[in-house]
Amino acid sequence: MLEIGIDISSHAPKPVKNFINESFDFVITVCDQAKEVCPIFTGDVKHRLHLGFDDPASATGTNEEILTVYRETRERIITEFIRFYNVYLKNK
Repeated sequence: MLEIGIDISSHAPKPVKNFINESFDFVITVCDQAKEVCPIFTGDVKHRLHLGFDDPASATGTNEEILTVYRETRERIITEFIRFYNVYLKNK
């Protein structure tokens, strides 16, 4: 991410259970595995969306080949979230 100017080095994952009973406008899953194993949010969720991406952590090959898979996934996520923004948020 730093490659494209986004520093996420100070961020860490948070347990999903911390958010189970909160209200959300959108709950978006991005990995196909996440769609299968994510807990059901019991709070008020207005929209549930799944944007499926292969998990780049399962990539194999040389370091450069693996890095390419991560970059491709990052670019697909950017494209899909721009589309999400344009469809659901831009004119709200």
